[in-house]
Amino acid sequence: MTPDELLDDSEDPRHSPAERAAAGARSTWVSVGVNLVLTVTQIVVGLLAKSQGLVADGLHSLSDLVADFVVLFAGHHARKDADEDHPYGHQRFETAASLVLGLLLLGVGLGMLWSAATKLEAPETVQPVHIVALWVAGGALLAKELLFRYMLAVAKRVKSSMLVANAWHARSDAASSLVVGLGIIGNLMGYPILDPIAAAIVGFMVAKMGWGFGWDAMHDLMDRAVDEQEVEAIRRTLRETPGVSDVHDVRTRKMGDMIVVDAHLEVDATLTVEAGHDIAVAARQRVLQRHRVLNLMTHVDPYRRPDLDHRPGQS
Repeated sequence: MTPDELLDDSEDPRHSPAERAAAGARSTWVSVGVNLVLTVTQIVVGLLAKSQGLVADGLHSLSDLVADFVVLFAGHHARKDADEDHPYGHQRFETAASLVLGLLLLGVGLGMLWSAATKLEAPETVQPVHIVALWVAGGALLAKELLFRYMLAVAKRVKSSMLVANAWHARSDAASSLVVGLGIIGNLMGYPILDPIAAAIVGFMVAKMGWGFGWDAMHDLMDRAVDEQEVEAIRRTLRETPGVSDVHDVRTRKMGDMIVVDAHLEVDATLTVEAGHDIAVAARQRVLQRHRVLNLMTHVDPYRRPDLDHRPGQS
């Protein structure tokens, strides 16, 4: 699933920049605290308990910590007002941050795979793991799953794909902790090779998720349209505007977590220019109030009713 598909359309999509920024900063600082504790604990205990899987999980938590600061930086810049050089605002800072998060995950995942492959080439170097590593892996799993649920709820409430990406970064760490835990259990049962295998699986999971988020963000930077369901909702709002006969050529492009829309509105051809302009203004206001639309550019087309095409006395 992409970040956009995870956003709940049933909730109110309109949130002020201040609300979005406050919610994002609050959830991200919670993540910073959790990831800081987990990074130190997992890496230190992993080294002492001789668990490569736990060390890999700690590096994943470290990547989460770096990602949190990327999100805070992007959130600060994305809420800046529009200026002469950026007439549509700075919302794409969030998309750029999602791209950075994806590349970060991809790099960390490939590094884990390389490290695990080195161990698997020399299985005799894999040492038995101390049981304390299992307790730490279990605690990390619980902490990450709770953090994921909290961050995803906030992201869906304010409709932020960047926060969704960061939440799923936390979920990937929860999944990796589960895999690491299973690898440690196998090691304790007399199969030491399972610990680096677990580290390799974690690396693959992280790299795959990083590729997905990076690819998705790159498409958004190339003016990708929003999904057809949301386009149809905008089209319906335009059609329901008094004075609008029909709508066509509705085009959308993402601007961070907001949308820029172009649309052609058909109005009665006998109306004055002023009346047609007023209808277009009303349509724009309705869309901005009901949807996460940053700006709507309208083009008014004349529409002549079929029953008026052949009036009495006309040839």
